[in-house]
Amino acid sequence: MDYILDFEKPVYALENQIKELESNQGSSLDLTGEIRALREKVDQLIRDIYKNLTPWDRVQLARHPLRPHSIDYIQEIVTDFHELHGDRQFSDDQSIVAGLGYIEQQKVMIISIEKGRKTQDKVLRNFGMPHPEGYRKAKRLMDLAGRFNIPVVTFVDTPGAFPGIAAEERGQAQAIADNLEFMFGLDIPIVTFIIGEGGSGGALGIAIANTVIMLEHSIYSVISPESCASILWSDPKKAEQAANSLKLTALEAKRLGITDQILPEPPGGAHRNPKEMFHNLKVLLLQDIFPKLLSLSPHERKEQRFQKFRLMGNAFLKKA
Repeated sequence: MDYILDFEKPVYALENQIKELESNQGSSLDLTGEIRALREKVDQLIRDIYKNLTPWDRVQLARHPLRPHSIDYIQEIVTDFHELHGDRQFSDDQSIVAGLGYIEQQKVMIISIEKGRKTQDKVLRNFGMPHPEGYRKAKRLMDLAGRFNIPVVTFVDTPGAFPGIAAEERGQAQAIADNLEFMFGLDIPIVTFIIGEGGSGGALGIAIANTVIMLEHSIYSVISPESCASILWSDPKKAEQAANSLKLTALEAKRLGITDQILPEPPGGAHRNPKEMFHNLKVLLLQDIFPKLLSLSPHERKEQRFQKFRLMGNAFLKKA
């Protein structure tokens, strides 16, 4: 493990002790009891730490370099995936990875935002910040899915849409707005997973879904903590303070009706056990979400999606 958050350090210190004991255990030295006791201590420590995470802790987890990315979910749960490219107007935005495939026997259109891992890949993917052509590609493929009655599954992990001058010149705001309008009109099932960061309109451009699921340690916010701190206090170093006020955690999003469901992560976060995370997400899709959405009529799906977004925040406002 080459990247450890500050609050994770006690866990990894104990796990290193376990590894050291395991390497010293031999035929003449039985350390099974000590190892078992340390494992139990690690499990309890993880429960204690992750039960008391602050919003800023969750921001760091959502951005963890080892956290599974969109492309990892595609590789692990989608078979016979064929990536499709281009918006047929300007170019192919590599931050949007999209195409057709199967989740078990169910044909799906996958549309995802990919950040990239190593430096060269991050540059290629524009650090997960789509350009207008990325959103236009997504819209083109959602239109294709609609014509052939194929459910759409989107994976969101972005700090936000790219704010550069070139993107604005090519119609960034218009491209996102077009997607919002278009997705409300689709009568096929649309499912969105917020797997890391859900940054403002950049996330919403592929997230007008019948069902929105946030992973336990993901975040969804109108603005990044750093940008918020820069605007309010002219100091991005106050990002932690901003994060504590933005209500960006999955729990807050559930209270506001922004997300329908929180998908629990393995103990310690998705990056500690990606295989379990992939399995749990796939099971949720196949055994719960798809059966419910496919049982609705096209008109019911469209109306349900509209009402879902129309009523966001109502329950919270009534309590206030």
